[in-house]
Amino acid sequence: MATECTAYRDGKGSLHPTPERATLADLADVLGRVGEEGGMTSGVAKLIFEKREEIERVFAEHDAILASSTPTQDETGEVVPIKGAG
Repeated sequence: MATECTAYRDGKGSLHPTPERATLADLADVLGRVGEEGGMTSGVAKLIFEKREEIERVFAEHDAILASSTPTQDETGEVVPIKGAG
């Protein structure tokens, strides 16, 4: 008999039993190979997922600093905008 099941598709189209596993697969894909033969990738992805709130806070603080920064001078004395700002 056929039964209904819920699955979650990652960015590559693979099915996962939970949203977390699909997200972890997407994070691992974004990270690419970490360590020899990529063995650390899934662990790093899981750590990023678990620390998401703290990571987002750090990036928000970084973006705020860039947004409030003024242009700087390069080695020639030319005023140049900060990379990533604006």
